[in-house]
Parts: sequence; structure tokens; C-alpha cells
Amino acid sequence: QDGYDRERRPASFPAAVLENEILRATFLPGLGGRLWSLFHKPSGRELLYTNPVFQPANLAIRNAWFSGGVEWNIGMIGHTPFTCAPLFAARTRLDDGTPVLRLYEWERIRGVAYQIDAWLPDRSPVLLVRVRIVNPHDRDCPMYWWSNIAVPEAPGHRILVPAESAYRLDYQTGMREIPIPRQLETDISYPTQIDRCVDFFFKVAEGQRPWIASLDGEGRGLIQTSTTRLRGRKLFVWGMSRGGRHWQDFLSKPGHPYVEIQAGLARTQSECLPMPAGAEWSWLEAYGLMEADAAAVHGDNWTAAWQSAARSVEALAPAALLDAELARTAAMAARAPATVERRGAGWGALERRRRARAGGKPFCDAALVFDDAALGADQAPWVALLEKGVLPRRPPGEEPGAWLVQPEWRSLLEASARTAAGDHWLTWLHLGVMRLQAGDDAGARAAWERSLERARSAWALRNLAVLEQRAGRADAAADRWLEAHRLLPGLAPLAGECVDALLRAGRAAEGVTVIAGLAPSIAGGGRMRYHEAKARVALGDYAAAERILQRGFVLGDVREGESSLTDLWFSLH
Repeated sequence: QDGYDRERRPASFPAAVLENEILRATFLPGLGGRLWSLFHKPSGRELLYTNPVFQPANLAIRNAWFSGGVEWNIGMIGHTPFTCAPLFAARTRLDDGTPVLRLYEWERIRGVAYQIDAWLPDRSPVLLVRVRIVNPHDRDCPMYWWSNIAVPEAPGHRILVPAESAYRLDYQTGMREIPIPRQLETDISYPTQIDRCVDFFFKVAEGQRPWIASLDGEGRGLIQTSTTRLRGRKLFVWGMSRGGRHWQDFLSKPGHPYVEIQAGLARTQSECLPMPAGAEWSWLEAYGLMEADAAAVHGDNWTAAWQSAARSVEALAPAALLDAELARTAAMAARAPATVERRGAGWGALERRRRARAGGKPFCDAALVFDDAALGADQAPWVALLEKGVLPRRPPGEEPGAWLVQPEWRSLLEASARTAAGDHWLTWLHLGVMRLQAGDDAGARAAWERSLERARSAWALRNLAVLEQRAGRADAAADRWLEAHRLLPGLAPLAGECVDALLRAGRAAEGVTVIAGLAPSIAGGGRMRYHEAKARVALGDYAAAERILQRGFVLGDVREGESSLTDLWFSLH
């Protein structure tokens, strides 16, 4: 999730393939279930943008993200925590015997399970993808979903959608509603005419069938449509400016640009929808090749252009057919799969066991198999807490294990902390994280201080440093980070946080000393080279800072929208 670099070498990834006479769909179950390729066999045409490299970059909730294909985003605003993580993958069938690929997981931030069932009926010109989310709670749950579809960017390609206006978000002036397609001298339906990075959330009218298409100059390209629950549609472009071109190359290699067309539950990506207690939301998506009248879809009359395309959508994948297919496959979506081919994380299995032990109702039906075979090292300490009432001890120099923040787990751990066996540094470390998640900063501080009383650990010191930083006490934060780093000098992320904290506290000389003591593998990383250059500027050693920049380094974990390099450059000048 954060240990990648820019070195590239041949690699292979497990794939699941659905195929009929017309289409071949390739999914990557080990990478969030990404629909990586949708190949149209009669024309020999790839309908999606397929990145020629797998190059993670810091764009997702858990840092690592990669471009290409169709990404399934659930739960929190942003690129899903599962985008570079394995999902469960299983086989099942429709009543007529059509093979179905089932991808699913337990999303433990919102506490919901979700599933993606995909199939290709014989002679079908479209891939069908059925999504199902169930809220198992007795309360509303904020819900977010966007199917993020990458398509090739090329001159003459037009994005068509049944809307007359959009909400424009350009990261500088905020969000505002605009008429489409023309903005001043720019026709935003042609992505290569847009100069900067921008989002357009299209205002699909109530009662209008939702769809979005990317069509070349001959009127051919990918069409995505759905049943009406998936209402939102969006266009994202990196823009044709120098920065946008650099991002395209950074995520792939030169000559492989893309744009994103997306479909979501809400109208924009700045919001979640309240999902009622116990509710089940399902919808059906369809992906295929549209072949529309080129003159009509590229005409000057925007309304006539999308209405012409709408007729092609209806001919390819009739709305009534999708509605009927959604209803017809409801029983299949609730049935147990024939086989589970690959397993994801063990958190769903752990939650199943916790609920069973507490006498609670299951969070999913038989369709989703979260068996004990999925349990692993991350879940082992929590299984022990559940069954024995105590989180197992471990030396404070070891990693503390994976975190849980559900209130139910906090209750178990709070009870364990009141016992002699459970009153140890690791218990209090995890309790601090749980309390902070619940908004109890004072309780978190008390827990981490108690953890340090039981055993001095870099983990508790680092978390206390974060609290000091949030409170505006930069010196105290730097002191905590410095002590944490001295306990674990070989932990690269901690070293980076330590140097950054020293710089924020105006202690650049100490930052340079820390860098000088690091192992070459850490000191030579792009982020640490950036920190060193920044420290040299703060110390007035401009020649040394300039040498670092002239030798060159790559900030491989640069965050989308991050201005660190720009700020450093102007600071130096």
C-alpha cells in the first residue's frame, strides 16, 4: 500500500475471464476485482483503457492506486481501500447455466458487505454487472459508490451523456453548476479541448435513463448504462496542461493517456447517501460497444447528439431488459456460490465469529462465504481476544498488528484492560486508536500514556506526537517523534514523519542529523531527499539544496494535489 517504488519489472497477476462470442472480460481479483479489459472480438477493439504498466501512486484512501479498467469504489469518499487489495472470488451460475463471476468483501469502515456478480450471456453484446449492498445495522449508514471507468483519451473522442448541465469541480474555485457542452470557447464533451484537471458531474434529469459513452470520430466506443438506482454520471480529465500530461506519464508511460467516465449512487462525489437500516440496494450495469451515427453524435446540436446516442443505447441494451434481468437474478444473487476460488481478507470471517458469539444476527446471507479459511495473522490476536478475553502480548519492538475500531471490539478490549492479563502496552495502544476514532482525544492520550508506562514503544510515542501536532505544539510533537524514531531507526515511514516534524518545529539542523544517520536505502528515497533539500533551504545552505535537486530524485509517493515540490522550488529561489 505504501512501499512501492518506480522500478518496473515483469510481473503476472491472477485473472478471471468471462467470454462469449462477442466480448471477453478480464477481471483482476487480487487488485480490488478491477475489470481490467473488455475486448470486442468481432472488431478486435479494446473498449477500456488498459494501462501497459502496473504503477501504484498515492491517490487512494490507503495510498496505493493505479489507473486503467473499471474500479469499484464503495463506502468512503475517494478511491476504495480495496483498490490494491484482494477480493473474494467465487463461481456461480444463472438458472439457465450461464457462468457468473462473484467478487465480494466485508467493508469494515462502514461495516457492510458488498458483492459484484458479472456474467456474459450467450451472444450478448454487453457485459452485465450486478452490484448488491446490504446495510446490516439497525441505523442509517452513509453509503458511497462509484464505478470508475477508464477509457482512451484521443483527439476527436466525445463524451456523451443525457444531461443539459453539470456541476463543475476544478479544485480552485469550488463547485458550480454550468450549462453543457460549451464553456466559453471550450466544448467540454471533447476531453482533449480541456486545459486543466477538472471534474464534471452531469445532472441527469429525473425520469431519464442514465448512461454515459465515449465515442470516437466514427461514432464507436464504450457505452456504460445501468438501472436507475445508479443515477450519477461524471467525466474526469487530467487536462492538456503540462502538469496533467506529467500525471498521465507518471501513472503509465508516455503515449498512453486516458480519461475517466464514472457512474455513481449520488449526483456528485462530495456526498454519501443515507442507506436506511436493514436496506438492500441493488442495480445492474451494462458495458459494451456502441456504434452510433457519427454525424449525429458529433453534431453541433448537443441535445440532438445525445438523443441520437440514447436511441443507440436503447437498441443495444433496452432499459426494460436490464430491469427484467435485475429482477430475474435476485434469487441467484442470494444463493451460495458453487466454489470459492480465491479469498480476500479475514475480517469478514472475524465479524461473522464475533456476531455469532454475541448472539447477533448474521451480516450477510449464504451468497457471501466468509469462512475460517480466510482468517490469517492479522485476525489472530482478535480471535484470541474474542475467545480468551485477552489480546496476546508481544514485544514492543514488533509491529502492533492490524487495527480495529468497531465499538463492539472496543467494549471487549476495554473489559480486557481491566484484567491483570490484559493490562499491557499493546492493549492500551489499540484502545487509544479506538478512542481516537470515537472522537475521544483525551481518552486516546490517557491510553497511550498508559501504554508507555507498561512498555516504551515507538508506536505509542508516534501516536502521542500526532496528538501534539494536532494541538499545535510542534516542539512537543517533534520530541515524541524523535524518541519514536530512535527506538525504531530502520522504519522508513517513521523516519520520514520524524524529519518532517523537526522541520515544522524549525529544527532543521536536527533533521539533517537524523537523515545522516539513516541507512542508505532510506536516506536515498525520494521523500527523504525532498526532506533533506527542504532542511538545507531552511538552514540557508542553498547550494546543497540545489545540488540535491540537480542530481534529481522522484517523489514516488507524491499525493494528487500536493504542492511540496513547487513550494520547495520557490522557497529555494
